[in-house]
Amino acid sequence: MHLELQCIPRDPWTVLALRGDLDMAGAPRLRQEVARLVAEGRTHLVLDLRSVDFLDSTGLGAVIGALRRVRSHDGELLIACPEPRLRRVFTSCDLDRVFVLHDDVDAAVGAPA
Repeated sequence: MHLELQCIPRDPWTVLALRGDLDMAGAPRLRQEVARLVAEGRTHLVLDLRSVDFLDSTGLGAVIGALRRVRSHDGELLIACPEPRLRRVFTSCDLDRVFVLHDDVDAAVGAPA
């Protein structure tokens, strides 16, 4: 399955809802979308992984790249990831030390900075 992205404004955040596989085929799509949003000045992003079916190391690399890109523009990247199987991917790579994994978008955007 390919990766679909939907941008949802949630001032001051932009939610990127991902659907499908965040893998070698889908990662470039995420990179392009994040680059576009940052170029538009939208540097406070939430990645909503609720509908991601598969996540591999290339997808994780794209998420880390997105974090670096928004932070280089004084922004922030939050992760909404309710799925235990996807959370295990983050924790097994110690990325739970880099990202706080929120249960949903509401929890992410309501979290203190």
